Amino acid sequence: MGMQREQDPAGVGVADRIALGALMRVFPPAVVDQAIAQHGRQEERKRLLPARVVVYFILAMTLFSGSSYREVMRKLTEGLRDLIERLAGWTVPTKGSIAEARQRLGVEPLRTLFDMVARPLGAVGTRGAWFRGHWRVAALDGVASRAV
Repeated sequence: MGMQREQDPAGVGVADRIALGALMRVFPPAVVDQAIAQHGRQEERKRLLPARVVVYFILAMTLFSGSSYREVMRKLTEGLRDLIERLAGWTVPTKGSIAEARQRLGVEPLRTLFDMVARPLGAVGTRGAWFRGHWRVAALDGVASRAV
């Protein structure tokens, strides 16, 4: 008998809400809007999929990689409905509409957002973040070794 995931009435699990909340904390709306504006990708008219929602959708796809476009969008909008007032009465768009919105946004705002936010997690004093005290550890190969 498997463990049942706790869900709210909209079908969005608690873990999903936590993950989406972390997205908002790491990528605050003001920073997302700045990256979008820097490349002139903000909306000129009211759209079903505003550029900010599309950015969060693309980021959410990494959290829910096993889900369809529409399922990721549903989780995103249900999870963030309290934080994005414009979503009141909003319905999940078609897969084609989502693809068009992604194309309209382009990759440049996402590259800029990455440059604005991404930083190494290991500080100088972080144990295990440095090799021989001079080189920052960027990846592990996952091979376990034992001292003989």
